[in-house]
Amino acid sequence: MTAAADDPRSGPVSLADLPADPIAREAMTWTRSARFLTTASLLTQLPPPGLPEVAFVGRSNAGKSTAINTIAQHKRLAFASKTPGRTQHINLFELGPADAPDLRWADLPGYGYAAVARGAKLRWQKVMAEYLERRHALAGIVMMVDSRHGFTPLDKQLLDFVAQRVGNGEVRLLVLLTKADKLSRSEGAKALGAAQKVLAELATDTADISLVLFSALSRQGVADAAVVMREWRDAALSAAATAAAAEAAALQAGADPAPLSPA
Repeated sequence: MTAAADDPRSGPVSLADLPADPIAREAMTWTRSARFLTTASLLTQLPPPGLPEVAFVGRSNAGKSTAINTIAQHKRLAFASKTPGRTQHINLFELGPADAPDLRWADLPGYGYAAVARGAKLRWQKVMAEYLERRHALAGIVMMVDSRHGFTPLDKQLLDFVAQRVGNGEVRLLVLLTKADKLSRSEGAKALGAAQKVLAELATDTADISLVLFSALSRQGVADAAVVMREWRDAALSAAATAAAAEAAALQAGADPAPLSPA
């Protein structure tokens, strides 16, 4: 196994390198707290749902591991094999204080690498499909798409698969157009426009969809991604607190004695 972060672009940054904007700075400080939690090849091996989770998905060569390392400001948080498509597990990471984590990242296996045996592909697809469709804790999806190529047919298949959960607002979506440093300004604008047309098909009144040009080399879009995920965390925790309060109120109402009838 070789760390994708051997490239200096995905290494840690100093406090002086953090954004001046206080919201972005707080978000980047938060993502820096990411640490490995566990790995699983089956959903049953994952921790029980509790904290909100954000899944990272993308083609095997879309720069997923490098993006994770860059956002987390770690050199060796997410690992990638020298041969794309070799990862066959879901890797979970925790964020927030060590004694009170507030979000998990789920790094899902990359897809679309032609040299992988069909049997392995089917296993990955099954695990990914089950996670994206059934995982109750899933609050958001960060999808990596190579900005030079746009959405491939496999990328669009994944969008179709999560369209219902994204469309009804149950799961939020952030698309990172990776390797944006390889594009000129006009090419970047063209890539954004093309991606917006694809994502418009998922848009509803309740959907929360974001799109960012992203470069691990220039760090373009890194703070934007961190801010979006921190907003997702806040929304998920707020919703959970509201639901818990409503449940407690309902239980209390059921426990209260019925009022006495007038004599």
